[in-house]
Amino acid sequence: MLAWKSGEVGANGLRLRYYRTGVDGPPVVLAHGITDSGLCWPRVAEALADGYRVITCDACGHGRSESPHGPYTRADQADDLAGLVRALGLVRPILMGHSMGADTTATAVARHPNLASAIVLEDPPWRDEPPAAPQTLTSYRERLETYRSMTRDQLIAYGKERNPNWHDAEWEPWADAKLAVSSAMIERLQWSPSPWRETCPKITCPTLLVIAEAGDRPDGLGAIVTEEVAAEALALMPRAQVARISGAGHNIRREAFHDYIAAVRTFLRCV
Repeated sequence: MLAWKSGEVGANGLRLRYYRTGVDGPPVVLAHGITDSGLCWPRVAEALADGYRVITCDACGHGRSESPHGPYTRADQADDLAGLVRALGLVRPILMGHSMGADTTATAVARHPNLASAIVLEDPPWRDEPPAAPQTLTSYRERLETYRSMTRDQLIAYGKERNPNWHDAEWEPWADAKLAVSSAMIERLQWSPSPWRETCPKITCPTLLVIAEAGDRPDGLGAIVTEEVAAEALALMPRAQVARISGAGHNIRREAFHDYIAAVRTFLRCV
């Protein structure tokens, strides 16, 4: 099991909790998805820890980080991430994100040129036709109610029933994150669709877009980025490439870990 060290920094006017492990190598910062936490990368962190300094962070309103004080936007999330990088004194780290964290990563490097040496984006919420904001807010309110109606053990059992192919290492941090996420964050987050077509041309560092392979997605796993969206995004990003992972949905690293980490390692060797 990984040994994590933790601490807090002030970033973008918030108190953020971070975790670190690994060797004194190039820094890699991992940005989690909505309702996850900084500790929801156990297998990825372990796989990278022998060659990298691995840093994760609880996003605002998640885990042990402070909740937003008012309306909270995509730009705020990006500035939080940039603030963390600067507060820790990291020089052009590699940034890797999943879902919300992938969109945050993309927005951060678009808003803050030279922030990162390279980025990895795992199934960001980039859609052709995004759902309406009220529908999204209602969906997450209902999810939180479901999570909080259970004990930790019940929540782990619920997750395992829905995702039987996830590794056992994923479950405890996943459940702890679901029980810790702030209702205030859900209510104050501005649920506008990602303006990825505006963001992508501003991303100038090497980029790996990791998507679930079309036509090979198990029912219910909910991959977001389609082949059409991926093709358009790649055309807009000057230094991007795509990794298509079979047998996976939205949680690519959890559903097809070995193929995911192989794609990441190949990409990182070349940047």
